[in-house]
Amino acid sequence: MNKYFIIISCFLVSFLWSCDTLEIENLSDYDANSVWNDEKLATAYVTNLYATVFTNWDSAADQNSEQVSGIPFYIGTITISGSSYKKWNYTTIRRINAAIQDISQGDLPDNIKQLLTAQVLFMRAYVYFDMVVYHGGVPYIKVPQNKETDDLLVQRNTTAECYGFIVKDLEDAILGLPDKISSSSGDYGRIDKVYAKAFKAKVLLYKASPQFNPSHPYTNAYWADAYSAAKDAYDFAKEQGSALTPNYSDIFVKEGGAEVLFAVINEYPNKTATWDWHLRPQSLSTGQIQRTPTWDMVKAFPMADGKQFDDATGKYYVSSETDLMQSFWKNRDPRFYSSILCSGQELPVAGMAAGYRQYTALGLADDADAYGTNPNSGGATTTKNDVMSGFYVRKALDLSLTPEITDQYSLDCIKMRFAELMMIYAEAANEAGHSDVTIEILKEIRKRAGIEAGDGNYGLPASPAREELRQIILDERNIEFCFEGHRFWDLRRTRNMMILSGLQKYGLESIAIDRATGLDMPINTAKEKAKNFELTPDDFRYVKQRVPYNPNAENTFVVEETFYFFPLQKTVLDENPNLEQNSNWGGTFNPALE
Repeated sequence: MNKYFIIISCFLVSFLWSCDTLEIENLSDYDANSVWNDEKLATAYVTNLYATVFTNWDSAADQNSEQVSGIPFYIGTITISGSSYKKWNYTTIRRINAAIQDISQGDLPDNIKQLLTAQVLFMRAYVYFDMVVYHGGVPYIKVPQNKETDDLLVQRNTTAECYGFIVKDLEDAILGLPDKISSSSGDYGRIDKVYAKAFKAKVLLYKASPQFNPSHPYTNAYWADAYSAAKDAYDFAKEQGSALTPNYSDIFVKEGGAEVLFAVINEYPNKTATWDWHLRPQSLSTGQIQRTPTWDMVKAFPMADGKQFDDATGKYYVSSETDLMQSFWKNRDPRFYSSILCSGQELPVAGMAAGYRQYTALGLADDADAYGTNPNSGGATTTKNDVMSGFYVRKALDLSLTPEITDQYSLDCIKMRFAELMMIYAEAANEAGHSDVTIEILKEIRKRAGIEAGDGNYGLPASPAREELRQIILDERNIEFCFEGHRFWDLRRTRNMMILSGLQKYGLESIAIDRATGLDMPINTAKEKAKNFELTPDDFRYVKQRVPYNPNAENTFVVEETFYFFPLQKTVLDENPNLEQNSNWGGTFNPALE
């Protein structure tokens, strides 16, 4: 999709509806003949759907896991009456169904009909899949219902039926899509066959997963289908030139790379995102810091040899968490340095002095960045202890933006990359009896990351069992996709979500020390050294602090087994008495596949 196409499209259809929304009431008001007999207007309608269906960067995407600060789950977060964790996107579904119907009836060239229909069929599958992941089976409506003449009090399709419809929509879409859209094409950012096949593999991975098969999580027949789809998608993507980006840190900042399977295209000033605005150190941004990485996330990264810090067989073995706190930045998986910024590390931000280092220590850091409770900070205080953690997200920051223009952030938002397809393939292969495939893929992922080869296994066990590989895959996804919005859904899909129950999040406060004596450095001395960027991570001691620090704030995750399928909202049930509530929320509808 040309980066300016969305704006052009909005102009073309401005006499029909606004660029932002097309409300359900308006579907019978616009002149369909004007749209579906004109290739530009028909394409513009579908372009508007892209903006509705595919979300942009979300700096809070992983607050619902241990990765970044934030306590989204506490008593009363998820209820039947509340709106949290509900998906009921039938306004979007109606727009999609209207497009599918009207494209077929319009006077457009056959090749344009086929292409637009394929894109919209994919979108229908995408939106329904989102709802099924939240709630289990939903009413799978395929026509634009007329509220005056149609029976709107429909029942829920079973979860199995929904998966069948989703896969059918995807397979029909695949038939009409181009194989691969080059990043140099004016259509870059539209759905192609590579992405559709990869997404189908993801759908079937969920279908086979423990979330949907709690009684037979790894002995159900769906794993064979997931493996077949993943292998097909993986092989096809490679044939079309998909590959891992050689340097992990380049994935997002060098747009249009071979690893991108699908992205939401951003381009200032037409379309921007708030990633830098909410994640950069606040002194380097015009925005407000919202989320920062936790100590749990820092601990999760392997060492440079691919083994956990407390693995006694590792080359970089650290005997305890306390010891790791004083050396956490040393000898880590290279993805750590591409993903997380800690106090005292260099940050080459445009517009800042050469050798700029970011600090968070109370009393010597910029007031906007200060974190901690150090009583010897010279009277400095901070209001950020409930949000900050002593770390920052570095992943996907656009450091070419000076602090004054972080609102111009416009790096493309990658919705799926080749590494995710590889990990889907690895997981399905493990459960389908092809652990050799799983191990080779994990090695490829780790080799690209820059982990030391060691004995050739990149830190992996020599002959891991199937059960051991499950945990390795989950842990590898936690690192590879950190801050990209996967973690909670991975835990939920694999029925490991309850490890979050009772979770408290922590950060590390940095306090400057004199390395020669090990004693705390006088605050005025530390300030002067910080001004000259002389303090490195070695020049601090680190103190573990709870985030949020405020004792009156919600600070503990309350996660319950009922969260494996979220309830339908009461207002939806009240509007349609034929809908059944999920059985795990007191109703009669089984959201699983059993």
